[in-house]
Amino acid sequence: MSFIASMREDIRAVAERDPAAKNPVEILFCYPGLHAIWMHRVAHWFYRRRAVTLARIISHLNRHITGIEIHPGARIGRRLVIDHGMGIVIGETSEIGDDCLLYKGVVLGGVSLKKKKRHPTLGDHVVIGSNACVLGAITVGAGAKVGSGSVVVKSVPEGATVVGVPGRVMEEHARPGSELDFEHGNLPDPIADVVKIMLNMQRELEERLKRLESEHGIKSRTIMTGDSMPGKEGSGPGTPKG
Repeated sequence: MSFIASMREDIRAVAERDPAAKNPVEILFCYPGLHAIWMHRVAHWFYRRRAVTLARIISHLNRHITGIEIHPGARIGRRLVIDHGMGIVIGETSEIGDDCLLYKGVVLGGVSLKKKKRHPTLGDHVVIGSNACVLGAITVGAGAKVGSGSVVVKSVPEGATVVGVPGRVMEEHARPGSELDFEHGNLPDPIADVVKIMLNMQRELEERLKRLESEHGIKSRTIMTGDSMPGKEGSGPGTPKG
């Protein structure tokens, strides 16, 4: 595919996936994510032909202009959409499949100093939320989603949803969808789930305690009242009353 054909395809991809995009002219001139991808393709072309210094200069200019840092050695598939891309970092040995979506602040980083494959590989249709970090030579399977702010250090199965620090698989689907899911903010909250479980357990224990007190004629008292709250004058069993 020619460079011009790729540009047209990229513009159509943004128009389809960003509801804020109004027309092709706006996309052409006002989307730094597109500009970063196009400049990277130029840098990558020189990098593959061993003009490494020139490639790095183009990459550095790309970073200065768009706020997006893509190493010229990174391999990027077709129709990548970078939405509000400020702060994105894509390392040298990163590989990104087709039809992926990256939000601002995403890091595809390495955890090794050895000259080998040390950055992530993303399958097709992967969505990575804002400020998420995917670290190391791991694979994020096709159709997977990484929640905002997550830190992923282990490979992710196809179609899975990962959240948390470190990232944990919260939902797993046998067959990943072919369409990008924009509800990457509507993800499971493991901390909230634990709190709900604890509250349910507390409610059940309170009900059992009330039944026992009723059966044995034990006079119950309120555990937490306004007068018994810590820091209140006159609180506590040994405090004299004035």
